[in-house]
Amino acid sequence: MPIAPNEFDEASWPLSMRCVAVVDDALPIGKAANATAVLALTMGAQQSHLVGEPLIDSAGNQHPGLIPIGIPVLGAPAADLPLLRDRAKQVGLEVVDFPIQGQQTNNYAEFRKMVGETDPDQVRYLGVMIYGDKKKVSRIVGKYTLLRDRAAIDAGAR
Repeated sequence: MPIAPNEFDEASWPLSMRCVAVVDDALPIGKAANATAVLALTMGAQQSHLVGEPLIDSAGNQHPGLIPIGIPVLGAPAADLPLLRDRAKQVGLEVVDFPIQGQQTNNYAEFRKMVGETDPDQVRYLGVMIYGDKKKVSRIVGKYTLLRDRAAIDAGAR
């Protein structure tokens, strides 16, 4: 259920809120970027107040507003993602998850069918996005670091 803007103190928002993407750190960088974009689009639709005021340049040109609190993209082992999702839900945070089937087809009906045929305990995730109280979010994701391009790291080690 989306967190309504009136559910938190607007005087301290956005300082009291946090939005974080956590993606499978073994994904190739393009697939990780895709997963993050999908998560962000869905979270933005669920939490429309996350979009900031329009940006206006010195010539008066208007640019769409962006999220004023930023979205760090963290990397985690794939096995940790269901645990992160469950912990966030248990403490009442908003969660968007991206099942692995989303990158196995370009057909949304097929994607839905594939997920529908998967036992809940067997759902694997490419990533999760968590939004809510900054302290609660930080407690859940605090041990993870910014996502790194594993292929670039491996290439540099050679």
